[in-house]
Amino acid sequence: EKEFGLWNTKDLASRARVCATCHVGNADVPLMQVNHDLIAAGQVKSYPATPLTAETLREMHALKTGALLRAAAVMGAIEAGADDATIAAVDAYAADLGLAFQIVDDILDVEGSSADLGKTAGKDAASGKPTYPSLYGLDASRRMAADSIARAKQALASAHLGGLLPDIADLTVNR
Repeated sequence: EKEFGLWNTKDLASRARVCATCHVGNADVPLMQVNHDLIAAGQVKSYPATPLTAETLREMHALKTGALLRAAAVMGAIEAGADDATIAAVDAYAADLGLAFQIVDDILDVEGSSADLGKTAGKDAASGKPTYPSLYGLDASRRMAADSIARAKQALASAHLGGLLPDIADLTVNR
């Protein structure tokens, strides 16, 4: 069975099952569970008892904003009647967009003002929360965000997609 095999069916029940699932990591997770898992995975892994690794930090971010963006983008592609290759490209775009968003959010927590952010600046460092800047530094974090956006745009280009999606990616790093 193909990973996206159900997405081309016209059967409403099958489409509902696919739309009610978000592909996270190597597993399909019901969307109703994703909200709870985002909180649990993102917050519990934010304060690990063991030292944080780059892989753990990336996974933590993928389970937060990345999962929500992927679910929304993939469901949009499904509803638009996209083929499997296009859906896969949209999924890759959204995964990298979500990662870039989280990296930039971490950077803004260091460099932004509370007034501009709408939340307390420096809160992550004050609480000892693991972030990209704390693990890699600000310059490397900026490069990683830019690389994520480049991969997101490449995913779109590979499926000949454009429109506003590349602009949305740029806004993510230039906010």
